[in-house]
Amino acid sequence: MSEMSTGFSVFIIGWSIVLVGLVGIGGFFMFRKFLKSMPKQDGKSDLDWQDYYIDQTRSMWTEEGLELLNELVDPVPQLFRDVARRSIAAKIGKLALEEKATEISIDLIIKGYIIATPKRDHKFLISHLQKKQIDYSPYEKYLSSEA
Repeated sequence: MSEMSTGFSVFIIGWSIVLVGLVGIGGFFMFRKFLKSMPKQDGKSDLDWQDYYIDQTRSMWTEEGLELLNELVDPVPQLFRDVARRSIAAKIGKLALEEKATEISIDLIIKGYIIATPKRDHKFLISHLQKKQIDYSPYEKYLSSEA
C-alpha cells in the first residue's frame, strides 16, 4: 500500500511542476501582449500602430506581394503565424508610408521582413530568395546591421 502512495505522490508532484511551468509560460505571453496593448506617450499602443499601418496600406498590396509574405511566414508555427504575418505586414506598411510608395514592392517586403524579424530568421530569407532567384545583395546592409 505504501508503494502505491509513494508512486502517486511522485505523480502529483511531477504533474504540479508541469502545471506551474505551463501556467508560467502562458502568463509570460499574456503579459507580453498586455505590454503591447498599453498606450505609449502618443496615446496609441504598439498594436494600435500595427493596425493603423495595415489599414493604411491594405490597398497597396499586390497578389505577388501577399504570396511572398505568406511564403516568408510559412516556417513560423501555425499557432503564431497570423501574429507574425500581421507584425511583419505592419512593418512593411510603415516603410511604404515613410517612402511614400504607391504599391508594396518586393523590395519593401524584403526590407520590412529583415527589419521586423530577428537575425536568426535571416538565413531562411536568404535561402528563400536564392530559391526564387532574387538578388539579395542590395539588402546586405540591412542583413548585417542589428535591427
